[in-house]
Amino acid sequence: MSAAGTYTPKPGAAPLSRMIAAQAALETKMLLRNGEQLLLTVVIPTLLLVLFSAVDIVDTGEGEAVDFLAPGILALAVMSTAFTGQAIATGFERRYGVLKRLGASPLPRWGLMAAKTLSVLVTEVLQIVLLTVIAFALGWSPHGNPLAVLLLLVLGTAAFSGLGLLMAGTLKAEATLAAANLVFLLLLMGGGVIVPLDKFPDAVRTVLDWLPISALSDGLRDVLQHGAGMPWQNLGILAVWAVLGLGAAAKFFRWE
Repeated sequence: MSAAGTYTPKPGAAPLSRMIAAQAALETKMLLRNGEQLLLTVVIPTLLLVLFSAVDIVDTGEGEAVDFLAPGILALAVMSTAFTGQAIATGFERRYGVLKRLGASPLPRWGLMAAKTLSVLVTEVLQIVLLTVIAFALGWSPHGNPLAVLLLLVLGTAAFSGLGLLMAGTLKAEATLAAANLVFLLLLMGGGVIVPLDKFPDAVRTVLDWLPISALSDGLRDVLQHGAGMPWQNLGILAVWAVLGLGAAAKFFRWE
């Protein structure tokens, strides 16, 4: 027979790493069950990749259309998850008091942000795998340095995540919903995802080149389509956006 006290509960919070992992798993499940989120993160990028690869709608230059489109669609997938999806989800969590309650739990607020970031990364991995398989089926022939691709994706995620959290933490939920979707559409059309940036007037392109989506899509295209080395300029632009976005989000984010 067991000694007295053997089954006495041990008070105290779980280890921090376990709390973050559990919250990240919950965030990922919630994201994948949300129809609007799936539309943004999976359906739209997939349809755009298949449609514009199969139908000659936009002049993508020499070579197969999928070689131009695939890097841009990968950039779009990062933006849709790290920026649009995260901004909308976090904005409504803030409105309904979910963030306030989670902020009072044993999981520290920075741990909650870390869990959200892990959830974004897991979702992006699933997106990239799916889109890569589809692109290969359409005849994609990527080149270049995998490390450069990884750095671009990580810095792009950091940049868009910071901007998404800044929007969610400063605007009302309805305003975040409208603004995030509007920005998504504008950057889809003017960020070099589908329409090459050289199709725009020089004055407009000068501005577009400094956008995070342009830096990410152009950097991925330089590496994967043209086999370029490390795209330092694009990495630098993304790093600046990441520092500014995450810094502003940390300073101005309101939990209530």
